[in-house]
Amino acid sequence: MEESKEEVKHILLAKFKDGLSEQQIDEYIKEYANLVNLVPSMKAFTWGKDVSIENMHQGFTHVFESSFESTQGIAEYISHPDHVDFANRLLPQFEKVLVVDYKPTKVLL
Repeated sequence: MEESKEEVKHILLAKFKDGLSEQQIDEYIKEYANLVNLVPSMKAFTWGKDVSIENMHQGFTHVFESSFESTQGIAEYISHPDHVDFANRLLPQFEKVLVVDYKPTKVLL
């Protein structure tokens, strides 16, 4: 297996608290996506809702993936004022959250 030279993924799994409207959730997601325009080290952002038929989601309903060129880029993102402000507003909206950072690995056959 070959580890990616630079790229690091930041994965956030979340379940929003009951009582938030879809419109409120959509606004938070738009703000999250806009961080790619505000934080230089954040290179890409994608998200989606759980669609698994395996029923192993453990209650998590949303997946957010951000891409960075390095672990240093994630550190810069975490301390960036726009991220700090957004995280302070977003995190209280979650019933549960899990964050994992990893370097993608390609399987060499």
